Amino acid sequence: MALSQDDEAANDYGTAFHSKGRQGLPQAMNGFGLKIIAHLNAARRDPAAWLAAAWWYILGKRLRARTRFAAMLGATPQAYRLWLLDEPAPPVDRSASVQIVVLLEAGEGDSNTVQCAMEQGACAYAIRDGSLNDVVNCIDWSGDPWIMPLRAGDRLHANAISVYRRAASTTCATVLYADDDLMDRHGRRHSPHFKPSWNAELHCHFDYLTGACMVRVDAAETSRAAEAGAGWAERLLAAALASPGALPERIPHVLHHRQERKDAVDHGRLVSESAALPKVPVPKVTVIVPTRNRLDLLSTCIGGLERTDYPDFEVVIVDNGSDDPATLEWLAGLDSRRFRVLRDDGAFNFSRLNNRAAQIAEGEVLCLLNNDIEIVDPGWLTAMVQQALRPEVGAVGAQLLYPDGRIQHAGVVLGICGGAAHAHRFLRPDDLGYFRRHALPQFVSAVTAACLVVRRSRFEAVGGLDEERFAVAFNDVDFCMRLNARGWQSLYEPRARLIHHESVSRGFDRDPEGAARFAAELEALKALWGTGDFTKDVDPFHHPQLSRYSELFSVRAGD
Repeated sequence: MALSQDDEAANDYGTAFHSKGRQGLPQAMNGFGLKIIAHLNAARRDPAAWLAAAWWYILGKRLRARTRFAAMLGATPQAYRLWLLDEPAPPVDRSASVQIVVLLEAGEGDSNTVQCAMEQGACAYAIRDGSLNDVVNCIDWSGDPWIMPLRAGDRLHANAISVYRRAASTTCATVLYADDDLMDRHGRRHSPHFKPSWNAELHCHFDYLTGACMVRVDAAETSRAAEAGAGWAERLLAAALASPGALPERIPHVLHHRQERKDAVDHGRLVSESAALPKVPVPKVTVIVPTRNRLDLLSTCIGGLERTDYPDFEVVIVDNGSDDPATLEWLAGLDSRRFRVLRDDGAFNFSRLNNRAAQIAEGEVLCLLNNDIEIVDPGWLTAMVQQALRPEVGAVGAQLLYPDGRIQHAGVVLGICGGAAHAHRFLRPDDLGYFRRHALPQFVSAVTAACLVVRRSRFEAVGGLDEERFAVAFNDVDFCMRLNARGWQSLYEPRARLIHHESVSRGFDRDPEGAARFAAELEALKALWGTGDFTKDVDPFHHPQLSRYSELFSVRAGD
């Protein structure tokens, strides 16, 4: 989690250890002592949660305890300093013959950065008002150089140029980017940004590259950026992104130490409050709602559908063995012109129920919807369908909230605890979170089938949900991964917001049979998609230096 310097200064336990050392650690401090301090902070912030995790640990429920501890420790001011104790060294290749030109906005500390770049074999120039045009003429363009624009006062990792050069020597991309952190006036590093692999949709709403990347552009493009004046770094990046070639590539190491970066809060507010989706013609949708009894939930869900502002949709209710007289009477009284009831008395199999309904669907687009979803925004379906119609998009998921207003779903991350988990769970929509990722539309590895929109043709192309291996759990993750493999990427759309009364109608699997089934489905997910391999970066939209035990994008604090 990104922590500001103010957070660190306000911490009673942590400030005592800021007095010595470049990273704010006295020579005698070690990882064990720092972790104790982090635990003290976590216990002070949320005593009940910390005690519960400790009790689980004592009872031998180590995975559950580790998951809770990871989230709490990752939110402490000590998290990044714990990580820095074991910061992985980036791969260096000093033999690669790639020309790199650093263009640094002039400001305080620019001489140190220029010198660092030159010592690593790069050409470097401090750009002052109006001088970029002059520099363009000094660059040797015959060597097809890479251009690295940097902000005033930003500094480079001691091996940054060598690491970039190594990556550039083997890529066809026109953009290479790395992780960054902030550095205070005392040279202490904080607030890291561990970035996802290239995420075009996220970048449309939040520029997470400028100031921590290098681009392959020519002299003409650089001159045009210079003529535009302020914002030339962004224009160079835009030119590189517009050129044909491979997608931007990530170097998953902190190579940039910055004085400041763009505020993700403003980006999140822009998207959630004012950015509208383009208006396009929308096709007929079939909404599929599996249910069993629980008329209170079902009537709320259907009432929300009746208030939904969408021109043409039908609803197929899959009745999985309801025996409550009031529910059966209510289902029989529905308007048959818009609602169809499909009876299925078999054992609960979420995949089968949705697949059966999809076979009789009349809509060009399918919407899988749990009966415990409460619809509060009449425009939710239009927003999701417009995204699902994009040629590169597969499944689209909404932002789902618990009844108390906290986030239940903001996309799915692979590999959490060896399986998959909902990203940013328990944050509130207005929280900063991890660079406001929960508030921004973006590509994700998967979305939940509690509210999922997909073209019917694409649903059918991958064979629908897997009834054999994923009867109840992880069927949506597997489905999304099969879509992704066909080039139809899953997308999270926070402008569609609904309330999810999670698992209220079916309950949780606490019996031995349910636990065994869940374990088998988890093993199937690991076997098919490698989610249990902790040595690999299994989710490209997460990061290997973020905890695999936390849904909150927490820094690995002693994992």
